[in-house]
Amino acid sequence: MFRFFEKLVDPYVAYPENNNPSQSLRVFLWDYCKPFRGIFIATGLMSILIAIIEVMLISYMGRLVNLLGDGEPAVVWATYGLEFILVAIAVLTIRPVVYIVQVMLLHQTILPNVGTLVRWRAHRHVMRQSVGWFEDDLAGRIANRIMQTPPAAGEVVFQIFDALTFAVAYVIGAAILLGDADPRLMIPLLLWLVPYLWLMRWVMVKIEPASEAASNARSAVTGRVVDSYSNIHSVKMFAHHDREIDYAKESIEEARRTFQIELRLFTMMDGGLTLINGFLVVGIVGWAMYLWMQGTASVGVVAAATALALRLNSMSGWIMFAASAFFRNLGVVKEGMGTIAQPITLLDDADAAPLQVKNGAVAVQDLSHHYGKEAGGLDHINLAIAPGEKVGLVGQSGAGKSTLVKLLLRFYDAESGQVLIDDQPIKSVTQDSLRAAIGMVQQDSALLHRSVRDNILYGRPSASKDEMIAAARKAEAHDFILTLEDNEGNVGYEARVGERGVKLSGGQRQRIALARVILKDAPILLLDEATSALDSEVEAAILETLYGMMEGKTVIAIAHRLSTIAQMDRIIVMDQGRIIEDGSHDELLAAGGQYARFWARQSGGFLGQDTTGTDA
Repeated sequence: MFRFFEKLVDPYVAYPENNNPSQSLRVFLWDYCKPFRGIFIATGLMSILIAIIEVMLISYMGRLVNLLGDGEPAVVWATYGLEFILVAIAVLTIRPVVYIVQVMLLHQTILPNVGTLVRWRAHRHVMRQSVGWFEDDLAGRIANRIMQTPPAAGEVVFQIFDALTFAVAYVIGAAILLGDADPRLMIPLLLWLVPYLWLMRWVMVKIEPASEAASNARSAVTGRVVDSYSNIHSVKMFAHHDREIDYAKESIEEARRTFQIELRLFTMMDGGLTLINGFLVVGIVGWAMYLWMQGTASVGVVAAATALALRLNSMSGWIMFAASAFFRNLGVVKEGMGTIAQPITLLDDADAAPLQVKNGAVAVQDLSHHYGKEAGGLDHINLAIAPGEKVGLVGQSGAGKSTLVKLLLRFYDAESGQVLIDDQPIKSVTQDSLRAAIGMVQQDSALLHRSVRDNILYGRPSASKDEMIAAARKAEAHDFILTLEDNEGNVGYEARVGERGVKLSGGQRQRIALARVILKDAPILLLDEATSALDSEVEAAILETLYGMMEGKTVIAIAHRLSTIAQMDRIIVMDQGRIIEDGSHDELLAAGGQYARFWARQSGGFLGQDTTGTDA
């Protein structure tokens, strides 16, 4: 039975992806909940039916009091015994069935699947964002919103059907019951309902922004804490333990302050509710007793009215809490929408086709990109790289080398100009096919927190074990991989490498990254300081592998260590976003320009120029 209800909705059902989600909270939730609409109708009907059953039970208790007080037990049983038995059977059968169905729909169908669906679709949406989008936010804050928004959305739906639908039906049923006994009994209920609804509205208006602020503060805490953890080597190396503690404390204190504001609202709500509920109980019970003393109401009516008043008294707090939880979770969802409902700005064209790489020619035409600023990046770059040509890229930090590489990979769309591969503008082909055709080894070779096997096979998941090991051997990685063991007892290629590969040395990470690119075997190769983390002995062996990899491929290699690119077909020198020199190693030395000065000032093969800062 559990499995039946759990499978009523598939949270992974196919859906049309929306590149520009609605910023309306109502529309956002409604779109996500489309697969549940039939379930919502059934659950709402069950909630209403439960409320009707509850009110009818209270009404019948009043009738029972009247019947028991109007005659001898034997006479009452003889006259009404069958009725009592049928009511008892209904209470023991129909009522549990309705309750169980409603609980199953809520707990087995809605709660786990709504959260799963929202988390799955939100993660898919975020993963489609550009590299630049991720660079503008903290990974911890993004992850926190992905984690806390789905359960909040599930709670919103849960409260609608577990409390709010039930409450509306129950209050309407109570009014009908009291009106049927004596219309005047509705007066204290209506007089109570006015301040109750006013209090609820006041709390709801306040609670949503307060909850959104508290949720945003919690996300900021997560972002700062994760930032410290993921950069723990820098924290320890610079002895900034206390600085990081204070940095986190600022956001923790802000989270405490916003949470206190939120809780003040609940305290005021509880105080106001206690006051007006006192009037509810005294009003309904007192009025029923007055009517009884006037001879216009029976003892059963007094009993039913009293039971109903006490039930409303206890239930009103639960309803208020449920309503506040509803709006509080709406605030969390609204805060999460700041991440998971942002439009996708870097898109494939509607008619984008897969990139067809036949030769590997790369053309850069009047390319400019300044990251929305007036300076930095690239400024009207023109460059033609022939199929199979090997080009070195040098220049001081900030010259624009990395920007050029990012635009080649289409991590950003250029502000003007274009890049073509085999005469195909990269903006007109699919992003996945573009990046599948390019292998890249970066200076910072971050690995996934998975096994060595998973990291190498990331280059080509379909590769065989022998192909994977062959790639590791070419990268001079096989021997050290066999010595690895993680804290779970996994060894060799099954050993986990830690977050971003922190359990490995820089050289080991670089060699695994090289093995991954070797296995990918893409026709275009980008090398960004590919051997910078290697010692000279390993570098010599790796360079032989790299030169072997370059055969038949178009290569662009960024290097500060000029000896690693001296054998390239051409060397491009960049400065302040422009190309200032272009030629072979010998030609540039003979020209006596910037490259010649770099070469003359080398010490141990490194550029002698200032390399502080980040290349843009």
